[in-house]
Amino acid sequence: MLPHSVLIDEKTIETRVRELANLIAADLPSQQPILLGLLTGSFIFLADLVRQLSHLGIEPKVEFIKVSHYGNTIEAARPVSFLREQLPHITDEVILVVDDIFDSGFSLRAVHEHLRQQKPAWLRFCTLLDKPNSHQADLRVDYVGFKIPDVWIIGYGLDLRGEGRALPYLAAVDQTSPEAH
Repeated sequence: MLPHSVLIDEKTIETRVRELANLIAADLPSQQPILLGLLTGSFIFLADLVRQLSHLGIEPKVEFIKVSHYGNTIEAARPVSFLREQLPHITDEVILVVDDIFDSGFSLRAVHEHLRQQKPAWLRFCTLLDKPNSHQADLRVDYVGFKIPDVWIIGYGLDLRGEGRALPYLAAVDQTSPEAH
């Protein structure tokens, strides 16, 4: 396992996901939105968010797309690739895009531009994490779980080259460790 330190514990994540669900439910113009998860890092966050929304009477449809701009590196690269895109018909639908982290913003901006062309009735973005110091793309995220420093995060669905995804908390990777490079 990569050397790391806990940044956000399980209980804090659980509380914040519940708060986000309440905020989202209050804004939704439909009880049956489409939640569009960006694979792979968002899957645990999306599952917890769907469960919290169901407690509030929201019955979302869940779909996934896979985009990438990292490849096998940890540096944000261009262009963004749509690796898996089997979207339902979204014209005139209520769409909430759910992602793990807003860092450079390249992936989220590409998804925003792609979805906007299909003319959904309502389109919003929710990310578990936001790294404001890493933003390189101009984009507004509507719902944010936590603002974090510019560190590599693992846990709760996020990984570094396949490691750390199953941790039940969010942790900062020790960047001085040889395993991190």
